Amino acid sequence: MTTAATAETELPTPDSPAEAESSRGVRGVPDIVRRRLSTLDERFNPYSWLVTAIITVAAGILRLANVSQPKGYIFDEVYYPTDAWDMLQHGVEWDEKTNGPAYVVHPPLGKWLIAIGEHFFGNNELGWRFIPAIAGTLMIAILIRVAYRMFRSIVLAGMAGLLMTLDGFQMVLSRTSLLDIFVGLFILLTFATMLLDRDHYRRRWERELANGFDSTATHKIPRIVPWWLLVSGILFGLACGVKWSSLFFAPFFAGLVIAWRWQARRSAGVRGPFVAGIFGDFGYLVLSFVLSIIFYLATWIGWFVTDDGYFRHYREANGLSEPPVLGALLNLMHYHSEAFKFHTGLTEKHTYQSWPWQWLLIGRPVAFYWNSNGNCGASSCAAEILLLGTPILWWSFLPALFALVWFGIARRDWRAYAIFVGAMASMLPWYYFAVSDGRTMFSFYLMPGLPFLILAVVYVLGAIMTPPGGIVEGSGRSDRQLIGTVVAGTYVVIVALCFAYFYPIFVGTLMPYDDWSVRMWLGSRWI
Repeated sequence: MTTAATAETELPTPDSPAEAESSRGVRGVPDIVRRRLSTLDERFNPYSWLVTAIITVAAGILRLANVSQPKGYIFDEVYYPTDAWDMLQHGVEWDEKTNGPAYVVHPPLGKWLIAIGEHFFGNNELGWRFIPAIAGTLMIAILIRVAYRMFRSIVLAGMAGLLMTLDGFQMVLSRTSLLDIFVGLFILLTFATMLLDRDHYRRRWERELANGFDSTATHKIPRIVPWWLLVSGILFGLACGVKWSSLFFAPFFAGLVIAWRWQARRSAGVRGPFVAGIFGDFGYLVLSFVLSIIFYLATWIGWFVTDDGYFRHYREANGLSEPPVLGALLNLMHYHSEAFKFHTGLTEKHTYQSWPWQWLLIGRPVAFYWNSNGNCGASSCAAEILLLGTPILWWSFLPALFALVWFGIARRDWRAYAIFVGAMASMLPWYYFAVSDGRTMFSFYLMPGLPFLILAVVYVLGAIMTPPGGIVEGSGRSDRQLIGTVVAGTYVVIVALCFAYFYPIFVGTLMPYDDWSVRMWLGSRWI
């Protein structure tokens, strides 16, 4: 960490004009205010992009290598690739048995993305797994850039990318044609653009102050159009266009936006910083959410432009008026109502279901594929694809979250609570549904929270490496930094070795049964 670790610490505003004048920095902005409004240096850093490229290429190779194996559908691939292929033919999901529209309970965007691969490579394993592998690889590239923007450290950014690259959970979902990898991608993109909006807002405040705006003399604030916030709304709408569970992040992310803007105004010396801008904040959040709705509806384009979608003409079929446009929207609303009933009533037991409190403990991973046939040079063989997080990494998440809270309070660091909020958004709603209605859940529902959990680990490793006040220029490397660097490096190496050990059950390698069995560390819970 650098001195930016405490950039958000609320330092006192100069008490008098003389004190303020004496602290004037560049372009007339007090140094104390400039530090409080500081954001990442926007100058191009080729080394950060080099690290991003190297790790992304390595991640892509791991996720694309032999991705067409095993042959045939595995786990829920029996649903989404077939739906995607039908959408290429009919514009909507299709039921071959009835030769009519199929009733499905997830929005169409994830299946349209899968269909891109099928369009270019055909209705085969490469076709339906190619785009998820690309999405998983992009997630790693974006996480590296997010970590670099937050931590201002190439080392920590690279560490974040390496940890996700070496996570079996993310790798298995990247190599399987399910929807959750797309949810993770769009939620991470939403958070990334929120960070860009935060920096843009603070830079504009610094510019306004440099141009002579007196934040202490008026309750009015400059008009700052949050373009990146609007982009985040679009991306959030696309996340919802993959799975409705993306909506869980809405109140958490909105709270972050409001908190960041309030802090920026407070740092700029605005009187009553919360009240001064809250109506504008809410207004732009509403506009951002309107864009989310528009782009969410756009993901249903195949349903709108054909007459074949399920419930497409529900009102007409039931003797109700169906005016143009409005009738289609009302029919879609009925479709959503029925799908929501399905989701809330889904309590059927499943062999690999799990509860949210088991996820970080890897209490019940999901078996995607199993095969005991073939020649492995032993009397009994086994090949499995197990949705298992790399154990050393995943068992670090809970301690990292507790440490994150501690460091966040001790250092009053905005990054700590931003990461924590993202992690909680991915878990707390599922706790509610688990307790309230006991609905069927699986560990892959945690996919959109994985980047935040990895960022929590990286933040804590960075805090161990760096004293609270950051690195003082010219002070040399302290014993704490040396020890922290060794600890962080050793941790990454251990995670890499753990990943290599479990790699065969991430990709379905045929091996002697005994070799498979010794990898089942938690016995029957992993079988």
